[in-house]
Amino acid sequence: MTLTEPTLTPPLAPSTVDMGQIFAAHAERAARIDALRPGNKDRLFDGLTAAGITHVTVTFDGAGDSGQIESIGAWSGETAVEFPATEIEYAALTWDNPEVEMRQLSLEDVVEQLAYDFLSDTHGGWENNDGAWGEFCFDAAARCIHLEFNERFTSSELFTHDF
Repeated sequence: MTLTEPTLTPPLAPSTVDMGQIFAAHAERAARIDALRPGNKDRLFDGLTAAGITHVTVTFDGAGDSGQIESIGAWSGETAVEFPATEIEYAALTWDNPEVEMRQLSLEDVVEQLAYDFLSDTHGGWENNDGAWGEFCFDAAARCIHLEFNERFTSSELFTHDF
């Protein structure tokens, strides 16, 4: 009998990745981001009210792994108005820095950012597969954000018949 060199590579060493630690860090980061939202919403509603904007509508649509905001409209009562050039502070966390970063963004950019954030939080993956569409209403007087979300899906029905 002849011995031959093995052709299979030796098994990998056990993983040293601590998934519990990764999940805990992710949960902590998500909680920190959630804690920033009330202040961002307050600054946005203050800015909209100061500009005379009563509400903002945001429409979105997505499918097949691609989704986007289709339109953002500002309203004063029943009259469509332009967003002013006003900038406000927006608190954010970046991936590479644990400190809160205060950014100066236009009112319209803050509306867009919050819309994407809320879509991600409530309907993660809304742009995948058959996708979804809908509309946000940012009501400055009531200081609330309303979302109407429509999810698309493929359905099939099986019918059997014996003749």
